[in-house]
Amino acid sequence: MDIRKILFVTQFEELWFDALQSLLDLRRAALEHVVFVNVIEREKVTMHRGTGYQKREAMRLREKANIHFINWAEALFEQGLEVGVYIVVGALVTRVVEAAAKEEADLIVLGDRRQGGLKQFYAGEELAEIVRRSRVPVMLYRYAGARHEALPPFQRPLLATDWGPASRNAVAYLRRLQAVIEEINVVHVADERQLRGDSAMTIQKTRKDERARLEALCEQFEGDGIPARAHLVVGEPADLIVKAARQCQATMIVSGISTRRGFGARWRGGTYRAIADKTDLTTLIVPVPATAEDR
Repeated sequence: MDIRKILFVTQFEELWFDALQSLLDLRRAALEHVVFVNVIEREKVTMHRGTGYQKREAMRLREKANIHFINWAEALFEQGLEVGVYIVVGALVTRVVEAAAKEEADLIVLGDRRQGGLKQFYAGEELAEIVRRSRVPVMLYRYAGARHEALPPFQRPLLATDWGPASRNAVAYLRRLQAVIEEINVVHVADERQLRGDSAMTIQKTRKDERARLEALCEQFEGDGIPARAHLVVGEPADLIVKAARQCQATMIVSGISTRRGFGARWRGGTYRAIADKTDLTTLIVPVPATAEDR
C-alpha cells in the first residue's frame, strides 16, 4: 500500500505543523493529500451541571481550529499537496475512524495525549480503540526531544516482527518507502520456550533458524535498495524492542498487532501498547490486512 493520503489528527496542544512537515518526505514516495482533523470533544462544549450544549463555545473552538488549518493548508498548497479539513464535535475515536474510512486514508497520525494519571490511561484506551477499528496503520507521533524538535520518523525505522500477518503487512508497507528510508533495523524477540530443548544442538538449531529468517527478510529490504540489519534477542518483547531502538538510534518503532480473539492481552493492545508506554519515540502500528470477506 502506498501512502498517498494522511489523516493528520490534532488537538493542537500535542501536535503542530512541524510534526506534519517531518512527514512530508513521503512526497518522494507517493504522498499527495493531507486531511486535517480536529475533534472538539463534547465535554468541552457541554455546560456544567448538565444544562446543555454551548453553541457559542463550539463556534469559538471551530474558528480557532480553522485559523490554524487555513495557515497550514496554504503552506501545503505551495508544495503541491491537496488538503482537506474536518472540524467536528463528538467522540475522538468515532470521529477519527469515520473520517479515515470516508477519506480512504492510508495513514492515521495522532499526537501523544498522555498527561499522567487517569488522563494517560484514557489516552491509551483511545489509541487501542482506534488501532482496533482501523484498517490502515496508525502512527502515535512523539517529538524526539524538546517540543517542536521534529525528526523524519521514516528515516531510520526499527521494525519489530513476530512473523505474524500484521508483521508481514508492515514489511510490505515499508518496502514501498525505499525513497524515504535511509536504513532499517529488523528485530525479532524469540520466545524463551523456543530455546528450550533436550540438547544444546536443538537450541542452537532454533537460534540459527530464527536468524536465517531475519537475514532473509533483510535481503528483501536490501533488494529494494533499503540497507537493513538483523537483530535476534530473547526475553520480554517491549523492553527489548525499546532498548534495541535506542541502541540503533532509530527514529521510529514499527510493530504489528494481532486481532485474533482469545489472545487476551494482545487483543486489548498488548505488546504495541507496552512499547508505546515505554518509549519516547514515534510508534507506527500496522494492522492485519483485510481479508477478501472484510472488504
